[in-house]
Amino acid sequence: MQYTLKKSLGQHFLKDDSVCVRIVDALQQETYRQLLEVGPGGGALTKHLLELKDIDFKAVELDAEKVAYLEHHFSTISGKLIHQSFLDIDPPFDGSFIIVGNFPYNISSQIVFKMLDWKDQVPVMIGMFQKEVAQRIAAKPGSKVYGVISVLVQAFYATEYLFDVPAEAFNPPPKVVSGVIKLRRKETPLEVKSEKHFRNLVKTAFNQRRKTLRNAVKTLFDATVLEDPLFNLRAEQLSIEQFAALTFQMNY
Repeated sequence: MQYTLKKSLGQHFLKDDSVCVRIVDALQQETYRQLLEVGPGGGALTKHLLELKDIDFKAVELDAEKVAYLEHHFSTISGKLIHQSFLDIDPPFDGSFIIVGNFPYNISSQIVFKMLDWKDQVPVMIGMFQKEVAQRIAAKPGSKVYGVISVLVQAFYATEYLFDVPAEAFNPPPKVVSGVIKLRRKETPLEVKSEKHFRNLVKTAFNQRRKTLRNAVKTLFDATVLEDPLFNLRAEQLSIEQFAALTFQMNY
């Protein structure tokens, strides 16, 4: 039984087993009982995950053809596949679980934002992304690629860029290099007025990133607050802690 690759689903399947081994090695450094793989595809990583001892494993896959392929090739996956889009499901476990996967490029950022909605249940995520997306997630203030996803993720997770994955490791080879990163939830998250305020401030600030903060977010603050010299900076120059502190001065 074979399968076809669907560009519409952003599918590039791993063929280099050493990459899968490195991802599993990174997983093995964690303590967990429940594991969700996003986008198992042809099962290159899945076959290793199914061998993990004493782990409650599930995988979520949208493509019906891949679901049939996985069920045909891996007898132990029976009952562990969720045939839906990851973006549409509820948390598949009670309690905490780790997320792992070679994420479809076309929804990889959305996968991260969905994980943030579940952050109380997800202490660790290990994922493969297009390298530039991985770099954006892990970017520091002052970097040209520091933006909304950098701030919103790093407010709650420590980011670690693990390794590059060359195009030749995939079938078909993508036109870009990939990167594997690990996100580990911080023990003490930032204090913010509310997560809604924080998201609104960060998105508004970066929506006009070339403007000073004063011009970009003036609708969110009183004029007296906007006199602070901090508002002379641009969004990319502010630390995550500075964004968090500003939420307490927002109007709404």
